Amino acid sequence: MLGLFCAKLFDEDNAYIAAMVDLAKEKYVSLTTFRRNGVGVATPVWIVPLDEARYAFTTDPSSGKVKRVRNNPVVELRPCTMRGKVAPDAPLLTGTAHIVTDPVDYRPVVAALRRKYGLQVTLIEWGGRIKQLVKRNPDSDCALIITLATSGPNQRARSG
Repeated sequence: MLGLFCAKLFDEDNAYIAAMVDLAKEKYVSLTTFRRNGVGVATPVWIVPLDEARYAFTTDPSSGKVKRVRNNPVVELRPCTMRGKVAPDAPLLTGTAHIVTDPVDYRPVVAALRRKYGLQVTLIEWGGRIKQLVKRNPDSDCALIITLATSGPNQRARSG
């Protein structure tokens, strides 16, 4: 019986690690951030790897995602469609989000997005610049950097 339990843990960790690797290939990811009352809010976003355990995307600094991350940095990621539809068997990854606005941290995220998404990023940036001019908002550069947990949610729940 103990052998089956250990094998299940091993399989879950392997599946979690595989999902971490596959995340870099996904075009869209459902990002779930959490309100103060604990209710999750899912939003489809582009995602790029920065290194083995860190992923990132750009966003408007006044977005709901950013406001929720300021209150609670815990996030969940699942592969999804452009409209945010998540497959029932999609892997769930957890992590901690960090808001960056400093150009030193922001520029590598934009460069990675350009490599992955090409012209689409340029169009989004133009839209952001126009919005910045209309709102007269000088602070439009913002990214979320997510550091993924190194084990799945089931393993952390058992160890904590």
